[in-house]
Amino acid sequence: MAAATVQQRLAVISEPNRFRIIELLKDGPRSVGGIVDELGLGQPQVSRHLRLLAEAGVVEVTKRAQQRIYRVHPDAMHVISDWVQGFAALWAERMDRLGALLDDDRAPEQNP
Repeated sequence: MAAATVQQRLAVISEPNRFRIIELLKDGPRSVGGIVDELGLGQPQVSRHLRLLAEAGVVEVTKRAQQRIYRVHPDAMHVISDWVQGFAALWAERMDRLGALLDDDRAPEQNP
């Protein structure tokens, strides 16, 4: 997925209330009312945050009678995780090179 998508999703979830919503939804789907109750925010504010999360592809919504049930989009966090893992691989490689360099520097001391 494009870096722009990762950047958009990170920007959306970095807002503190939206981050708290994602934290709630990682435990399972919730209704807007359930999120309102948990966070102590107003319903219009929660709905606005959920709309922005949905537009960024971070959450999905389904209608159940008069309720809207939100859940984390299954692939949303994979995109971010994959992006972060790219840096983990980079740092692992750099640490391996540093370890090898340090081993080379220590080798003469061990074999006088």
